[in-house]
Amino acid sequence: MANGDFNWDQQLLDILPKIDKAQTKAEFSLVLENWIDDLGPIKEIGPITVPKDVRFFDKNFDLRWINSNKLFSKKLSKKLKFIEENRFQGKQFYVEGKEHVENVSLINERYDDPNFNDKNSKLRMIFMYWNVVEYFFPFKYLMSQKWDETLTETLPEVVKAESQNDFYTVMKKMISKMDDSHTEFFVYPSASTSGERRRFFPADGKIIDEKIVVTEILGDSLAEAYNIKVGDVITKINDKTIKDFISEKRDLICASNEAAYLDKLAKIVLVNPSDNVKVEFLKDGKYETKEMIWFDYHDSHRNEFKKGAMKKRDKFKFLGNNIGYVDMGIIKPKNIPAMIEALKASKAIVFDMRNYPNGTFREISQFLNPQEKEFAIYTRPYYGYPGKFIWDGSTKSGSENKDNYKGKVIVLLNEKSISQSEWTAMCFQTAGNTTIIGSQTAGADGNVSQFDFKGFHTLFSGIGVYYPDGRETQRIGIVPDIEVKPTIKGIKEGKDEVLDRALVFIETGK
Repeated sequence: MANGDFNWDQQLLDILPKIDKAQTKAEFSLVLENWIDDLGPIKEIGPITVPKDVRFFDKNFDLRWINSNKLFSKKLSKKLKFIEENRFQGKQFYVEGKEHVENVSLINERYDDPNFNDKNSKLRMIFMYWNVVEYFFPFKYLMSQKWDETLTETLPEVVKAESQNDFYTVMKKMISKMDDSHTEFFVYPSASTSGERRRFFPADGKIIDEKIVVTEILGDSLAEAYNIKVGDVITKINDKTIKDFISEKRDLICASNEAAYLDKLAKIVLVNPSDNVKVEFLKDGKYETKEMIWFDYHDSHRNEFKKGAMKKRDKFKFLGNNIGYVDMGIIKPKNIPAMIEALKASKAIVFDMRNYPNGTFREISQFLNPQEKEFAIYTRPYYGYPGKFIWDGSTKSGSENKDNYKGKVIVLLNEKSISQSEWTAMCFQTAGNTTIIGSQTAGADGNVSQFDFKGFHTLFSGIGVYYPDGRETQRIGIVPDIEVKPTIKGIKEGKDEVLDRALVFIETGK
């Protein structure tokens, strides 16, 4: 199979009816024993010597099911153990390491349309995805629910799913159990979905205290028509409370932690298939309901919304009192020399990373650090022993630089800080004079592994990322030195409470 001599999907589809007919443990084991024998002899090559430079990371690895499964005969367990000890050592036919970091990529797969009326066709898709996660997701060991239990929960629902929507809902529920903010699930448009409508509230919002607070106006005229302002508080959408949405969507959204979940949820709640949406607001202690028209701003109102969302921002500037500010979401490597020249004599620089940086870590860390320092180490899948991961490589920041920046370094983070944001924060922490201010980040780092299945696209964190001492950032995120969360009152008053707290710290050291 690993050499590509068999169509492994077809092998599964051929064997499932035989499994269905098995009525006893003995019959079940015999089906599998005969299947293994029919695939041909396995050459004895063990014991397999592991290269001296390979250091295993084993927290994801567990093959105890080979011997502990109560449905397996001793003969079947023995055959499976023999396969493990004499496992294939050539180039894998169905999986390969992608890019320089070796996160998993599926190759030579046939993605037939799943038949939603055929149990085995649906099971094939579920088994394929579940096994990709089982063997190649670096943070399986950090899931709140064991991945085996998720499969047990999922299978009956898969069998019952009779339509594409039902089936993909089951998949979303399964995937949500991965607890990984990188993980997404996108269904491709089809004859049954291409007519789906997406209408948008004319502003962005943030969930605070089980309410949505308007944080940014995206369509000025649309917001003005309904008197929508930053700081407005939404309590219901179409008679459903935000608290209801939080509970209802929990098993359909995959996130590493609660902060990331609420951030993803806010984006979903502010989209509706209907043009006409009833929205309840809380203003000055009174509830007010508005019948609103939401628009597809990727269509007739595209230019207005785009203009609203792209208000001019400075790449870097002074905030006063000789304090520099850098917007990490828009500054690029070519802008770094000018930023350094402008801010090098400042008493502090605030790096706002409540966004997604543009690969500027190296240039900035060479400015901040007095010497080269390691800031991240990695695990990646080991294809010579599927299921195992190995420690592989590290990344360093900075260089020998006696003229490095001597002022305070402040990094602002929140739930929108994901992946490269978190990784860059780890990098800046090595400067020695860095203080992290804000709230819990998204808790998902490392390159993503992406998969195009027939009908949907999905992705998850592809490699493990850790501090040099082995501390995890997955699910935890980057822990702030000073925790600050925006409040409804602060947003209503137009304050940036996280930045304000940073300015207090710069002046007082507290």
